[in-house]
Amino acid sequence: MLITKKIVADKIAAYLHHDITLAQLVDWAENAMMEDEFEESGLPAIRRAVSVLGVADVRAFGLSWEDCEELLGQLGFSAHVSIVTA
Repeated sequence: MLITKKIVADKIAAYLHHDITLAQLVDWAENAMMEDEFEESGLPAIRRAVSVLGVADVRAFGLSWEDCEELLGQLGFSAHVSIVTA
């Protein structure tokens, strides 16, 4: 599978929306690093984001909202919070 900036951004968004767990995000990133190819356009940002996501389950690294914002920004995306009534 060819990993693009959009695919990485979609995975981060899925995590932030609680559609996938941190463990699932980390598993995806680890598999992507080992088995998939990265799109040439934006390669450094894609590789960095996937590598950060791959170690997000290690206590020393973690994955904060700010980390997600930074990664999305490097990929050319931005995150916005919307507060709605439940």
